[in-house]
Amino acid sequence: MKARNTALVLTAALVVYLVLLGQRAIALIATGTGVGIALGIGVLVLPLLGLWMVLATWRSGTRIQHLARRLDAEGGLPDVAGLPRRPSGRVDRAAADAWFEERRAELEEHPGDWRYWYRLAHAYDLAGDRRRARATMRKALELESAESARG
Repeated sequence: MKARNTALVLTAALVVYLVLLGQRAIALIATGTGVGIALGIGVLVLPLLGLWMVLATWRSGTRIQHLARRLDAEGGLPDVAGLPRRPSGRVDRAAADAWFEERRAELEEHPGDWRYWYRLAHAYDLAGDRRRARATMRKALELESAESARG
């Protein structure tokens, strides 16, 4: 709940910033000069791009949250409570790597099941490989969507 509230506050602050940036772009366009119009159009691209990124991020987050809830209801949500942690609170690197190898072995046995892709994405995240975690979570989302569409 705390993470969601933080995300909502940060999103609201970003939206305010994007609105202000959009107003600045409109003011530049309203100058009527060639340079002002060109700069205004260039500046207007930024809030549009920012809005797209915010919407895409929230959409992805809600879809991942849906998977987490579904997996939790099935009793298959990954539990890392027993893994040793560093003073910073992050999972110990060796433990995260070992836990990752277990998740990868599970996925090899069930390559078409989104649940195992979700768990592997979680393992990538624990191991600190965010890029692969996102790519793996996208695969989990694709497989879950296909499963839901089949019925």
